[in-house]
Amino acid sequence: MSARAEQALDALGNPVRRQILGMLAQRPRPVREIADALPISRPAVSRHLKVLRQAGLVTSTAHGTQNIFSLDRVGFDDVRHWIEGFWDEALARFALLAENTAPNTQDQESP
Repeated sequence: MSARAEQALDALGNPVRRQILGMLAQRPRPVREIADALPISRPAVSRHLKVLRQAGLVTSTAHGTQNIFSLDRVGFDDVRHWIEGFWDEALARFALLAENTAPNTQDQESP
C-alpha cells in the first residue's frame, strides 16, 4: 500500500473528517462555514482539514482572506487503486481455492 493511500485511509477513519468530506462533496467551502455546521471549534476543523490535506483528500485555494477547501481527487484515486488491487488479489485467491477444492468429476466416473 502506498504511503498516501495509508494516510488517506487513516484520515477516513475519523467520523468528523468523513462529515467534512461529505460537506465538501456538495461544494467547496471556507473553514468558517464548515465549522458553523459542526459542533466543534474552528481550530479543530482546521486541524481536521490539515490531516485531510496531508492525506491528499482535500485541497485549498486562497480567496481573499479565506481558504476555500474542496475535494482533491488524488487521495481518493490512491484509495480506489488500493481497494481495486485488494479485491483483485482476493478474487484471484478465491478462484484458486475454488479450483483446488472442487470435486473432480473424472475420479467419480467408473466405466
